[in-house]
Amino acid sequence: MRTPLRRRLVRAVALCAVAASAVLVFAPPPASAAPAGRPARPAAPATPSPSLTDHPLTAAPSAIDNPLKGLARFYFPGDNQNSGYPRSLAWSYFGLSEVMTSATDCGTYNWSIVDNALNEIASYGNQAAIRFYMEYPGGTGSHPGNAIPHCFDGHVTYRNNTFWGTVSPDYDSAYLLTGLQNFIAAFGARYDGDPRIGFINLGIVGLWGEWHTWPFDTDTADGYPNLMPTDAHAAQIVTAFDNAFSKTKLEIRYPDSAGGAANTRDIGYHDDSFCYKEGSPLKGVTLPQSLGGADYAQLQRALNMGVENKWITDSMGGEVRPEIQSSAFTSWPGGSGQVDNMKACIELEHTTWKINQTSQSYAPTDPNVAAAVRLMGYDLSATHAYYQNSVTGTATVGVTIANNGVAPFYYPWTVQLGLKDSGGTVVKTWDTPWDLRTVQPLKIRAFPDWNLGADPTYLDFGYPQYFQSNVSLTGVTNGSYQLVMKVRNPLEALSPAAKKLRFGNATQNADGWLGLGSIGVGGSTGGDTSAPTVPNGLASPAKTSSSVSLTWNAATDNVGVTGYKVLRGGVQVGTTATTSYTDTGLTGSTAYTYTVRAYDAAGNTSADSSSITVTTSATSTPSGLVLDDFNGTPAYPSAAQNDLGKWTGGNCFQNGGGNGVVSGGALALQYNNCGWFGSDVNQDVSQYTYLVVRVKGSAGGEQSHFNLSLGGTTKVFGDYVLDGGGHPAITTAYQDIKIPMAANGISRTSPAQLAMGFWYGGSGTVSFDSFSFSN
Repeated sequence: MRTPLRRRLVRAVALCAVAASAVLVFAPPPASAAPAGRPARPAAPATPSPSLTDHPLTAAPSAIDNPLKGLARFYFPGDNQNSGYPRSLAWSYFGLSEVMTSATDCGTYNWSIVDNALNEIASYGNQAAIRFYMEYPGGTGSHPGNAIPHCFDGHVTYRNNTFWGTVSPDYDSAYLLTGLQNFIAAFGARYDGDPRIGFINLGIVGLWGEWHTWPFDTDTADGYPNLMPTDAHAAQIVTAFDNAFSKTKLEIRYPDSAGGAANTRDIGYHDDSFCYKEGSPLKGVTLPQSLGGADYAQLQRALNMGVENKWITDSMGGEVRPEIQSSAFTSWPGGSGQVDNMKACIELEHTTWKINQTSQSYAPTDPNVAAAVRLMGYDLSATHAYYQNSVTGTATVGVTIANNGVAPFYYPWTVQLGLKDSGGTVVKTWDTPWDLRTVQPLKIRAFPDWNLGADPTYLDFGYPQYFQSNVSLTGVTNGSYQLVMKVRNPLEALSPAAKKLRFGNATQNADGWLGLGSIGVGGSTGGDTSAPTVPNGLASPAKTSSSVSLTWNAATDNVGVTGYKVLRGGVQVGTTATTSYTDTGLTGSTAYTYTVRAYDAAGNTSADSSSITVTTSATSTPSGLVLDDFNGTPAYPSAAQNDLGKWTGGNCFQNGGGNGVVSGGALALQYNNCGWFGSDVNQDVSQYTYLVVRVKGSAGGEQSHFNLSLGGTTKVFGDYVLDGGGHPAITTAYQDIKIPMAANGISRTSPAQLAMGFWYGGSGTVSFDSFSFSN
């Protein structure tokens, strides 16, 4: 076991061994003020010019090692940093005495140990998160335990922390404070904006630089003197960091550190006991008291200080508590034992990154970890590109970008547009002024303390942000190209291995460029400008209460038809590469009018086909006890309640911001080897024989793509045994699949939660009209 992990485990064991428990690691919570409450929603973005052609883009799961987010591991010289679970961040400590090396001159600095580490980390394409310290019980093995610079000797009083066997300097010493302020200024002058660094923790103070000296802290009633600085002196250190770093993101341990001096500055927080539960009874040290947390929990402190929304501008980092790292995501999205509700921790803290050394042993294909990592920080996807299909002189290009994560991207990295030729070579690029920091999360989770509804309540926040620029085509040879977009990682200038920021789109390439669509340069002498012929023969061979199936005859094109756009009532509802489409999520006994357009690779689109009007079948109402019929009441997912008034929700789906979409009285779950849905039952259903699942698939055969759990039984959906010995088989039409509960070992007296996990390698869309219990 590596020393950095061992020191945290040793600390936890030692703390649990004393009567005060680990509670006393933390400074006393601040006096309660008031939560900030629901943040104001950003202004709505501009809309595309109607003169531009809309090119819808297809979503896909984003990369799990996107830069500046996710799980980090410790830096060890010579280690292979790209082994284990994919990542883009490395964490490293440095003793202050390793840079302030002169025994007599506190203004002399040797940065070689820092540069060597940053260079090696960058060589793997990763960025660093770093912290300086002066007290480290036992040292790290490669860094000293006592890292107080010797230039303080004889000028600063040293005290012994007899519990940890460390030496604490007098943090209130004017000589020490001056030396630290000068060091921080030099630190910032050298490294502010350095692309090798992603995050800097305001360490220096306390054990491990964690801004506590437990048990020698402000709680002197235990007989231990206080070794921490006064809030006023600690605030001088905070101010020095804020003055020295205007580009690189900073983080401090607690919202109330230094009396809350960081709360009005561009400084985020660093929760290094993330999502852990301790004590008897167990209480969380991240989630607030309203969700079972302790009064000293990280988010309770934030609420007390009124800074629970600081994530909008400042990053939230930290460390998954070492005791739970191996099992942190086993019960995703919830928790178990000392693992608190992990999804709630990420969503309410708006976590961007966490140290997790044990992720070294995580399977790269673990779907639970992937769902959590994608939720952390930003998760960007381009939803539409807008441009004319054939351009000359100057082209106007617009792109809509949505954020399905919990936090914004915190750096002003340059967004580029470009052209790729038929061989895939980028022949032209343009830098844009587009600022990704404005792409805020589409949804945020409300704190129960805001009194906006039962937890979890999700609020609309950000918008799909629209960006637009004009680009000059001077020097571009007439012809057909792919229009592409990229976010340039500044680390690319130093390391060819720099991790690329990749969007959650099907056309995202490994080289960082996202395909936006075909474009012709040079007007009539450039790319393809001929539209396909109009599709004919539009017909509806089948329908249900919530779906209409359509077929038509193929169109033709001078180059080739790429696909078809399906319109309902004049509004596009989908695209397909074939000559058939099923429109789902409809309302029973309702008339719908459809047309179809053909389009080619250059974006040329035909006129509408002749229309057809289809009336859906009458709606089937489930009998017995209805768990949920998705009729819009309660609203899913915002109400977070099913028809029994119990909790329900989902995550990691590719539609509905991860939750799935309710439309036309059915829940459509679009998945790609990732997705979880749960709906609490939590009542005796022994008077019923069957669980009835009214379901259909977009392609049929999806019964092997997910499992269903209920009453202590978990099986792949297609493995449940039906009356007569058969098994469920999903088709493209709705059917009631009646699962005999007793015969499948489902406890009817304690059914707990109905849950489904889409972790079995499949992709597609499954629509659920209802879940119910019947005889």
